[in-house]
Amino acid sequence: MTFRTRLALVAAAAVALAVVAASFVVYFVVKDQLYGTVDSNLRRSADFLANVAPPDIPRITDPRFKLTGGTTQVVGRGGCTLPSPCVLPVNGDVLNVAKGEQETVFFNAHALNDHIRVMAFQYQPVRGYAVEVAGSLGATDQALSRIKLLLFLIAVVGVAVAAGLGLAVSGAALAPVRRLTQTTEEVTETRDLSRRIQASGRDELGRLADSFNTMLAALEESARAQRQLVSDASHELRTPLTSLRTNIEVLSRDGVLDPKERQNLLRDVSEQLIEMSALVAELVELARGDEKAADAEDVRLDLVAAEAIDRTRRNRPGVTFKPQLEESLVRGVPSTIERAVSNLLDNAAKWSPPGGEVDVIVRNGEVAVRDRGPGIAEEDVPFVFDRFYRAPSARSMPGSGLGLAIVRQVAEAHGGTVCVEAPTDGGTRMRLTLPRS
Repeated sequence: MTFRTRLALVAAAAVALAVVAASFVVYFVVKDQLYGTVDSNLRRSADFLANVAPPDIPRITDPRFKLTGGTTQVVGRGGCTLPSPCVLPVNGDVLNVAKGEQETVFFNAHALNDHIRVMAFQYQPVRGYAVEVAGSLGATDQALSRIKLLLFLIAVVGVAVAAGLGLAVSGAALAPVRRLTQTTEEVTETRDLSRRIQASGRDELGRLADSFNTMLAALEESARAQRQLVSDASHELRTPLTSLRTNIEVLSRDGVLDPKERQNLLRDVSEQLIEMSALVAELVELARGDEKAADAEDVRLDLVAAEAIDRTRRNRPGVTFKPQLEESLVRGVPSTIERAVSNLLDNAAKWSPPGGEVDVIVRNGEVAVRDRGPGIAEEDVPFVFDRFYRAPSARSMPGSGLGLAIVRQVAEAHGGTVCVEAPTDGGTRMRLTLPRS
């Protein structure tokens, strides 16, 4: 059963319940009013009979004594008195009226080949008697039968109309859902993430369509970035792999190379392997970095920077680091923050001249690293954080062009920022800002 059909059935059931409840209320209200009219006629007859003198009691049961559509009967303590035998039913309530235990009772009965309404009241002129007055309910029953039929037809028509309107309304209301389902099926079949849903309105379904379009856009961007990463990685790996294969082929030729040349080739192979290992590690870091870490914690940014400075000093002994570290607490993943800070330091050390100085300042959730190198050309500034981008001046230097891309990725994953500045007195300053804890 489709969701649209279920909505129509729910609407029909709700209308049916409301119509049935309303029909019961209307039926009993009308019935009460009709019975009230009959009871009023019987009371008027009773008021007339109450004024009849005792000698005239036989007269009130005489067929020639005409009441308006009514039949009368006098009941004593032991049963019928006039007429005899009884023409109207006598029950315990009627006898209680005759005994003076009750004043008036009403009840329905079948007598005189008719459905009647009976009223019994105390006959005040003479104690110990009750007078029954009966009126026909034939017209009332016919009216109630017509009302029941009419209410039944109204209920049936109402339920049918409700079901039809439910189908129509649910069809219009679920149109965005059908478009969403169709687009989802097409995306699943064609793998085309560029498809979008036409969203209109700002209701829940409109917001659902907007959210789905946003999700498709994010997936499309992720797939594009993935393809770009694979393409760039394959391109970057092709050169060192080719060089490594060539060197290994040369080394495999026994008796051709002298020992010194062989030693140089082995050193080149070792450096190329180190470079490829670093490249692969950076690619893995980029592949993992888009995922938001769930194990974020409070991190002392100054302590992370201090450890990164010590490690970079060992790897870059020709560069002097001048740290100014203030206690700063940020929220994030320690390992990825440390990787980003290390990349900033390594980039600054790489561009520093021999014996150059690198300033490292940590305060208020920010790491600022400034070198005294040649600086970054203005046309290269917009691209320094792109993957595999290497400025013309850096293409002769070792590196994959992924270090600063990882810094930006870490910053964005933590909800922070990274930027590059050109100090007036030369060099480059990188600022990594992370959310404070």
